[in-house]
Amino acid sequence: MPTSLSRPASPRFAAWPTISLSVEQLVLAAALFWTLSANTAFFRAALAGRALADPSAWGFAAALLVALVALHALLLGLVVQRRWVKPLLAVLTVATALGSHFIAAYGVYLDPAMLRNALHSHPGEAQELLNAPLALHLLLYAGLPLLLLWRVRLRPSGQRWWRATLLRLGLLGLALAVLVGAVLAVFQPFASLMRNHKELRYLVTPANLVWSLGAVAAADAKGAAKPREPIGLDVVRGPSWATRSRPMVVLLVVGETARAANWGLGGYARQTTPQLAQLLQNPTAGGGTLVNFSQVAACGTNTETSLPCMFAPVGRRDYDESRIRGQQSLLHVAARAGVAVHWRDNQSGCKGVCEGLPGDAVTAQNAPGLCGDGNCLDEGLIADLPQRLQQASKAGAGTQLWVLHMLGNHGPAYHRRVPANFARFQPACTSDDLRQCTPAQIVNAYDNALLYTDHVLASAIAMLKAQADTVDSVLVYVSDHGESLGEHGLFLHGMPYAIAPAVQTQVPMLTWFSPGLEAAAGLQAGCLAPALQRQAALPLAHDHLFHTLLGLLDLRTSLHAPDWDLSAPCQAGGAMALAPR
Repeated sequence: MPTSLSRPASPRFAAWPTISLSVEQLVLAAALFWTLSANTAFFRAALAGRALADPSAWGFAAALLVALVALHALLLGLVVQRRWVKPLLAVLTVATALGSHFIAAYGVYLDPAMLRNALHSHPGEAQELLNAPLALHLLLYAGLPLLLLWRVRLRPSGQRWWRATLLRLGLLGLALAVLVGAVLAVFQPFASLMRNHKELRYLVTPANLVWSLGAVAAADAKGAAKPREPIGLDVVRGPSWATRSRPMVVLLVVGETARAANWGLGGYARQTTPQLAQLLQNPTAGGGTLVNFSQVAACGTNTETSLPCMFAPVGRRDYDESRIRGQQSLLHVAARAGVAVHWRDNQSGCKGVCEGLPGDAVTAQNAPGLCGDGNCLDEGLIADLPQRLQQASKAGAGTQLWVLHMLGNHGPAYHRRVPANFARFQPACTSDDLRQCTPAQIVNAYDNALLYTDHVLASAIAMLKAQADTVDSVLVYVSDHGESLGEHGLFLHGMPYAIAPAVQTQVPMLTWFSPGLEAAAGLQAGCLAPALQRQAALPLAHDHLFHTLLGLLDLRTSLHAPDWDLSAPCQAGGAMALAPR
């Protein structure tokens, strides 16, 4: 790195013109540049519905522009010093260019949840977002500004410290006065806009990045300062544990970015789940029963939110992020009762859900032939499932909870999630930049990934069926959140929940259980299939997962809410009772 951004590294550049600015002038220039170059999405959303021919619309736009310049100047003025102003502006300029690109390209909002999700992305997933349009955007909106910044020479202060302090206070006072004045000039429409569309603040770049990064850092620091709070300390085993003569396996498959709108079992015009559909048409063929749930709401619109939430006793209905992240999960409660818990990951980790519990990840070593391009195919999750079931059978009676975390339909590179023989819907998008493809090509690539998920789930069920005489088992599949495929100009996921489209919040869920599962779980014989089928079309949510798994495992704790347990009607003395969402 050069010792000074303002000095040429070689005599050949000595003739290049330089720009002489004070620290305060440089701050104002940066604030103006960011406002004009990185906030197109904010202005478009803020001015939506306003006629351009209306003079008040132009006045409102001008006031917003002035307010944003003043806001960024105020924020910068509070922290910059002469010594590090240029390095700080360089970092912020690159971050601003990155943020504005993803906002424009995918319609995302850079709130704390989205930033946390981005920071914790798998390297292979992040690499797929690197493309030519991003490089060009960075060249124009980061490279060229950095070149200008390099040629800036900061004027020597040449003044006493108290004069420099007064000058900085003057900048801060002016920025604050201008900000307040601009807001007051359009207070009524501005207040209405912020009251009805609070999410727009996460389009103001780079203020959104600074705020969200600070919020994530503060939350992580708070969480790291103390261990997760134990929950379910009163958990005990139900009566069925004493009567089981065979091992019981609960296989929970956590899907990724599968949306209900394209799920074949849910009525989608195209059959994206042909193998599961055959099982559903013959629900008891070969033993076992499959039930699909058609109206399931996710807890969040990104993995960082949904994954911890679905393993918490209180999910979306009383959402408290700090509480969820600060407590142990369902897996810890089950392990405390003696369930053998194991997490297998093919994505970006368990987000603290499996902290301190046994687990592994799919790799080229344990899934040969299934890995490449920085990712592994989801069949790697079940590559040794028959062997694991045989080992459980040989070990005798015992209860296992195995969680498989899929890569699923994680975008934008949907085509990388499937082997070639599952790319049946053509032509399919084969670019990591979705804007290079037509809407039909994007949908084809996405649906191909669902075809592969269908195959993985059907294969897992076949493996469970093959051991049904020696191992009682149940498979539960549910996706963490949905996905936008270009509808309303939105791509991927992560929209603030309050304004997220249904395609990002409605997810597929299903369950399959072996003939011996009811007896193993202490449920009434012949009850579970009709009970689940009655509930299959009702509005359900991620909130049901925690309590339903407790019911299937026959674990008793004060955390268990029977109204949210889908198996409750079949438990001893159970009655049909579902909590309204």
